Amino acid sequence: MLVIYNSATKQKQPFIPLVPGKVGLYVCGMTVYDHCHLGHGRLFVVYDMVARHLRNQGYEVNYVRNITDIDDKIIQRAAENGESITELAERFIAENNEDAQALHALPVTQEPRATQYIPEIIALIQTLIDKGYAYVIDSGDVYYQISQFADYGQLSHQTTEKLRHGVRIDILDDKRDPLDFVLWKSAKPNEPSWDSPWGKGRPGWHIECSAMSASCLGKTIDIHGGGFDLVFPHHQNEVAQSEAAFGCKFANTWMHMGYVQVNAEKMSKSLRNFSTIRDVLKQYDAEVVRYFMLASHYRSPINYSSENLLSAQAGLERLYLSLRGLPTAEPTSDEPFSERFTAAMNDDFNTPLALSVLFDLTREINRLREENLANAASLAAVLRTLAAATFGILQHDAESFLKGCIDDDKQATIAQLIAARQQARLEKNWPQADQLREQLAAMGLVVEDGTTASNWRQQI
Repeated sequence: MLVIYNSATKQKQPFIPLVPGKVGLYVCGMTVYDHCHLGHGRLFVVYDMVARHLRNQGYEVNYVRNITDIDDKIIQRAAENGESITELAERFIAENNEDAQALHALPVTQEPRATQYIPEIIALIQTLIDKGYAYVIDSGDVYYQISQFADYGQLSHQTTEKLRHGVRIDILDDKRDPLDFVLWKSAKPNEPSWDSPWGKGRPGWHIECSAMSASCLGKTIDIHGGGFDLVFPHHQNEVAQSEAAFGCKFANTWMHMGYVQVNAEKMSKSLRNFSTIRDVLKQYDAEVVRYFMLASHYRSPINYSSENLLSAQAGLERLYLSLRGLPTAEPTSDEPFSERFTAAMNDDFNTPLALSVLFDLTREINRLREENLANAASLAAVLRTLAAATFGILQHDAESFLKGCIDDDKQATIAQLIAARQQARLEKNWPQADQLREQLAAMGLVVEDGTTASNWRQQI
């Protein structure tokens, strides 16, 4: 049985979906005013892995990842660029989706945008007002009154007194409590706005997810995901809004992903320590980036560095080396490696443990190469199937991955040098063989000598 660590209870719990055989997964997505950095890339990869595994286990997954397309940052960036908010949002929605696809993330089931759900947002705010959980101030802003929600702070495991400590209170702020948060912002000059019972304005950030998740998945959802940075205030506020409005549990399971860090600090645009997905993919294959992100447990922070990405490339290369030169075959049935892999993934998506199973599999493939090529090829098919279906890796041709993007002319030159070196070895001309190996090494290549022939790959 699949067990998932629930951030709300701080323990692993058996996963039992609301509807047998079906899973509703809601993940907080991008605010579209800039390119995605590698922290966003980890979100794409981690929840893609979650959806893949659930589907591999036979679930029908309705994966919803929202888009915030109206926000202070979007308004400011559009003004700086001299373009409309719609133009800016559309451009970055397209480019962010390209980034997700470039990381081999499968398409989500639904991708709702905040501006498409304004009527639902307004209706939800009105419900909160009618039930006494929200209030309107003279400016036309609407606030959620956290003192009316008894369980406020439960998800973040903090008391309201502790949360209030150090909260900045703005001058001329008419909130009744420093923790009260905005549901509807009254219109400012030259900003986009919509008509509402409280005057022209636009939604606050938190309310949009409550409205979109209820519209796309229902009032209670199976799994809600996002980064650890969203636990408070965003996810805590979603709980307060949804449970107050609908009178039922908002999410049965909360999953939160660890940060991508640089020098022990969270990668973020505000700290200006980020690398965009596009820049990273100019240097590394998408499978290397996926391996880097999935080699650590999703709840653990990971440190972005060239050393760690090169280590991921070396690990991925070891997997591809086990596939090299084997004929195409059907995977073996009832394979214990598959059972161990699935057991690891069912333990809170334990990708490091699942990855260790893949390496055990490569050792067995390499052992069988000399004594039973057919069995080695069948195990190689198992390796490819497990790695591709869940991790989204080992989808290249092994030779193409190991030899990299080298043009035909250079490959012809390399082939000549390899042949000359093989001839020198047959003639026991070891000085010439060593000289040719050094020449190939200077070209950034590693020569691998077999009993009857030699092969090569790119050096990491």
